[in-house]
Amino acid sequence: MIVCGVDDAGRGSVLGPLVIAGVSVERAKIKYLSDIGVRDSKQLSPAARERLYKKIINFVDGYYIARIQPKTIDHSVRRHRLNHLEAKYMAKVISKLRPDSSYVDSCDVNPTRFGREISKIAKTGRIYSRHHADSRFVVVSAASIIAKVTRDKAIEKLRKKYDLGSGYPSDSKTMQFVRDWIVAYKKTPQFVRTSWKPVKMLMRQN
Repeated sequence: MIVCGVDDAGRGSVLGPLVIAGVSVERAKIKYLSDIGVRDSKQLSPAARERLYKKIINFVDGYYIARIQPKTIDHSVRRHRLNHLEAKYMAKVISKLRPDSSYVDSCDVNPTRFGREISKIAKTGRIYSRHHADSRFVVVSAASIIAKVTRDKAIEKLRKKYDLGSGYPSDSKTMQFVRDWIVAYKKTPQFVRTSWKPVKMLMRQN
């Protein structure tokens, strides 16, 4: 019995990719993930996530990572289809891993509806869609670590060129970077999500 966990990282960011990651593992082996300290990536330090990332990759039976770029995100947000976009990519991850059952962290207020949508696209195995799945199911926690480390690496790559902070709208350094770029070039860099409300406000002001 192969079980899959799927989670995202970077959904609320104003820049960089939205990362969807999935891991698949035999049900009988799942306890090992708890034994090595796997839990929701938000509860772990960056160093702990890096260490566990390597252990998870080497242990699981399969994993798959999808990166959704800002342009694709913007297109879906403008059509009020961001949840659908995430369901589509979670389904893609599940289709690649072909498990018997999958646990996904629902971004929809209605997790049952979200699970149904993924199931309709993936057409493989049973889908269990839950809120806070990354803290309730260790296989989803493992996926959350893979997604978070992958996303952090993408931001670190950008940070080597630009002083842009964490990428989240609550970060004053990030918003100052976006503001300064708009003032200088009258547009946003291609790695910024222009459909995000804080970015649209900066565009209007400048």
